[in-house]
Amino acid sequence: MIRFDDRVAIVTGAGSGLGRSHALALAARGAKVVVNDLGGSVAGVGQSSEAAQRVVAEIEAAGGTAMADGANVADFAAVQAMVARTLETYGRIDILINNAGILRDKTFAKMELADFRAVIDVHLMGGVHCTKAVWDHMRERNYGRIVFTSSASGLYGNFGQANYGAAKMALVGLMNVLRDEGRKHDIRVNALAPVAATRMTQGILPPAAAELLKPEEVTPGVLFLVSDDAPTGTILGAGAGSFAVTKILETEGGYFAPDERNPEAIAARFAELSDPATARPMASASEQTLRYAQRAMTAAAQSAKQKKI
Repeated sequence: MIRFDDRVAIVTGAGSGLGRSHALALAARGAKVVVNDLGGSVAGVGQSSEAAQRVVAEIEAAGGTAMADGANVADFAAVQAMVARTLETYGRIDILINNAGILRDKTFAKMELADFRAVIDVHLMGGVHCTKAVWDHMRERNYGRIVFTSSASGLYGNFGQANYGAAKMALVGLMNVLRDEGRKHDIRVNALAPVAATRMTQGILPPAAAELLKPEEVTPGVLFLVSDDAPTGTILGAGAGSFAVTKILETEGGYFAPDERNPEAIAARFAELSDPATARPMASASEQTLRYAQRAMTAAAQSAKQKKI
């Protein structure tokens, strides 16, 4: 059984919805939980400690250990203070779940840049701030489990969410790099792409769908991603009892001789270049670089050989 006894977890945006579900589940399995929530509106307006305090009360009533924190994840100094307080209180941080988020949906044509930046600041920079604040501690202890909350809106696109989708896909790029940088310190970094009925989706989902898409149906996936035997660099989709892994793939493609390097040649071979049957994941950016360079070197060697003949 997966347990979190003696583990300390920070969950951002944990006053309601998915964050609340994650915090309650971690505490039920033995973790000490820092329930972080600014307590603002879905649009990120206002501030209140009530939501976080309610979740702490739920955890304590069930026999668990938790404390509330109202740090704004978009404010690095506030995040640093939260981490310092956590270390002072519990002496360690093992788990970070970056869940805090806001919505300011509009089509890109109508979206103000201030609303674009606000969403980036909370989702992307909030994840950066919290992760940066715990990173050195996790490196020193040679243990850490970090989850970024991504979204299908970033992975696949969703009309009217350019700011949200950009932030959510950027978190996948951050995960990919930290996966490699954290590996030798046993810091495992993953991303969750949840589908759940929360206050952020209120009024969008029909009641029947909302009933199926409870936040509690997503949380088992998060618990796996922050467990001792978690994978690293995984994008886990979750919702309504379904779980799936998203992979970023690259097709085999093809090499173009110098006299073929033009848009017309690419157009002529585009079906071949985009053949999904040849697609596979890349382990890193360097793998792609080496693959392209190796093709060019092989072609150059063959050309030189033919000229000698």
